[in-house]
Amino acid sequence: MDSNDGLLADWRSRALELESLAARAVIGQARALRLITIATFARGHVLLQGDVGVGKTTLLRSVAHLIGGAFGRVEGTIDLMPNDLVYHTHLSAEGRPQIDPGPLTQHGDDLAIFFFNEINRARPQVHALLLRVMAERSLHAFNREYHFPHLQVFADRNRVEREETFEISSAARDRFMMEITVDAPASDDDRRALMFDTRFHDTDALVASLPAAMLPYRELATVAAAIQHGVQSSDALRDYALHLWRATSEPGHFGVVLQSADVRSVMLAGASPRGMSLMLRAARVAAWLDGRSYATPEDLRAVFFETIAHRLCLQPVYELRRGEIVGELMGGIVGKVAAP
Repeated sequence: MDSNDGLLADWRSRALELESLAARAVIGQARALRLITIATFARGHVLLQGDVGVGKTTLLRSVAHLIGGAFGRVEGTIDLMPNDLVYHTHLSAEGRPQIDPGPLTQHGDDLAIFFFNEINRARPQVHALLLRVMAERSLHAFNREYHFPHLQVFADRNRVEREETFEISSAARDRFMMEITVDAPASDDDRRALMFDTRFHDTDALVASLPAAMLPYRELATVAAAIQHGVQSSDALRDYALHLWRATSEPGHFGVVLQSADVRSVMLAGASPRGMSLMLRAARVAAWLDGRSYATPEDLRAVFFETIAHRLCLQPVYELRRGEIVGELMGGIVGKVAAP
């Protein structure tokens, strides 16, 4: 075993322990936790879908606590402006105007997780600033350059209320590695625990009960690069990934049939090159978490929906039925594209 293999084996144990510890704070979210673990070690930003109060913030605070980095958060509102992420002004105790760092800048390069709650309530100008920070992991403010080398952005979209919202553009969605759904637990036992176990009623104490910084966030980028270098893919798997990509823009060519729409006219654009690259990054991490040094078709399918569905652009006439059509389309692609 070379040094890289030893590093990856050690970190795999840590990653699985992180997943197990976080599950103590957010019960009934095994799949969401696995996908967030994959995104963390693939260094990808994440969109979250879920109703109010299902535990998204608790989940993210738990992960931030376990990896030891700073956690930042902002609430999307219609009057939020880009500068509100960078600084805020107020009157000091002496009655003088004072400028303090905002939620993006107050932690400096210690910022590990930034949660933008209800991003679709914020204006497109705010989206633009956040997307620039996501892409460049830097920001100019206070006559200095802020760098966020360890930053991972999570954004939640309110999917119930539509008043005073600004849906993020397809180009903006493409910057997120995944869109992960966080729903209320399905089992009665988990629901009883959330209702009657007082441990889940105090989020601060719940998060504080987890071991802090058990997975050092400043080393994540190095480990992520080692995973991408260490997990191999065969020529047959690469052909499979290429066929999946083509099927996102030409599903009818691969025999996909939709009950809810005309497959010949539904697509405006399929997955982007960035999207397919991020899907492969996520699939390699999935293989690594399963203890393998090579990716399989099952690894691609394990992340296919969450990495690709939010990137697909439908013809405008079909967009209002997006949830119904995209789910059927993605299932059809996985079913019709032959795996090696």
